Order: sequence, then structure tokens, then C-alpha cells
Amino acid sequence: MKRSTPDRATSDAATLAMQQFLAWVADRPRSYPEAREGWHSCPHLSVWEDAIVDGLMRIENGRALRLTPRGRAMLDKARDHAL
Repeated sequence: MKRSTPDRATSDAATLAMQQFLAWVADRPRSYPEAREGWHSCPHLSVWEDAIVDGLMRIENGRALRLTPRGRAMLDKARDHAL
């Protein structure tokens, strides 16, 4: 059995958090303030900011969050692996 190192565990947690965040955004239209309020609580997992920087999500009209094609592909891949 492969052991997780602290770095690997952190990376896995970040990936899982990103997948959860993308699913949350994809579920229904979300506003920028809603994302800030709901996803800023853990300073070590700046998942919504990372999603923007990584091109997985974009902010439209200064307030609406939408997945990019890249974000949709990442979410779909994660869902496929979960089945």
C-alpha cells in the first residue's frame, strides 16, 4: 500500500476541494459575493481564487461565476473516475 506524504495529502485535499468547488459552481448560477462568502473560510485552500487563476472558472459581468470549458472538463473527468 502506498503511503501518503504530507505534501501528497495536501495536494489530494486541494484537488478534492477544487472538484467540490467546481461542482458547486456548476450546480446553479453563483454570484461572486456568494463564492467569496462560502469559500474563503480556509486561508490554506484558496480554491475559488485558484480556479480563476488556473482558467477553470471565470467571472462574468463582474458578478456571475461560470465554469470554463477547461473547468467543465476537469469536473467531468473527476466524476468519471468516481463511477
